[in-house]
Amino acid sequence: MESSRAARRTHRARPSRRRRLPYLALATVAVVGVTAAGTVYVKAHAHSGAVSSAAAPSASASASGSGEATVEPVTRPTVDYDALLAKAMKSVTPAGEQKVSVAVLDLTSGESAAYGDGAFDTASIVKVDILATLLLQAQDAGRALTASEKSYATAMIQNSDNDSATALWNIIGTADGLDAANRTFGLTGTAGGAGPLWGLTQTTAADQLTLLQQVFGEDSELSAASRAYIQGLMKEIEADQQWGVSAAADGSKWALKNGWLARSTTGLWDVNSIGRVTGTDGDAYLVAVLSNGSTTQAKGITLIEAAAKAGVAAFAESAGSAASASATATATATATATVTATD
Repeated sequence: MESSRAARRTHRARPSRRRRLPYLALATVAVVGVTAAGTVYVKAHAHSGAVSSAAAPSASASASGSGEATVEPVTRPTVDYDALLAKAMKSVTPAGEQKVSVAVLDLTSGESAAYGDGAFDTASIVKVDILATLLLQAQDAGRALTASEKSYATAMIQNSDNDSATALWNIIGTADGLDAANRTFGLTGTAGGAGPLWGLTQTTAADQLTLLQQVFGEDSELSAASRAYIQGLMKEIEADQQWGVSAAADGSKWALKNGWLARSTTGLWDVNSIGRVTGTDGDAYLVAVLSNGSTTQAKGITLIEAAAKAGVAAFAESAGSAASASATATATATATATVTATD
């Protein structure tokens, strides 16, 4: 937290030999405002025979008995975004064996939070990781993607084509290649699926948020061209797959990849969604929602969309409160004390 120090300026009026100068009494005022950095308190008290002036306050201040302004910083409690997200998720009610985990990053404020723990099957969201790995390997080799690789990438992301995913899975070196790239990307809780089973890669919502930062953030191991390539594909998902985190977006302001898989051992569904959305508040968010245990795909979609909306709404509400507080502080800073002159 930062606070500025009010300038101390006290000017004593000198008595006139010919005529007693009128004294100015500073009327007592108390202005209270709240900022994102803390609470602002401005208090000025009347002192006869003196004029006290100060610049409009930008931090908490109080007047001393001598008429001098003093600065007393007031610290605003730090927001616990994990707790904020957990509170928002109380409105999301998994049924039966459903489990859900969500992670959100507000790209405007840089704040993030995660809810839920444990690893989940990726299903087809791993296709973003497969493409990111391919692009990283191509960068390291100093080459561009081949025409066939681009064809596979387009079908894999936009249409969620499994055969294309398998082809690229083999090109990157299956799980070993994926895991090596993920170590470079900073993922710590993701392990590639055994053999050809890329859809059974295990991951966490927090790790998927880290992957999304590699795809959508500037502080990335991927080049700007590689990031733009993945983003472009994620913005052109085929119509019947435009669900998931897009539920939290303002209209079509999203880029995403979904995954869904009915487990043969239980008959229950894994349903996941990751991507970038622009909320109705105008802020951009990275969102990852993972789930399992749904009896149908439709119920899984309903669950993850509710989680995405709750997560983004929690951050938007917090940002809105901060903006309102900042506006109040600006108004406070422009307030001036009324000065009354008497003979």
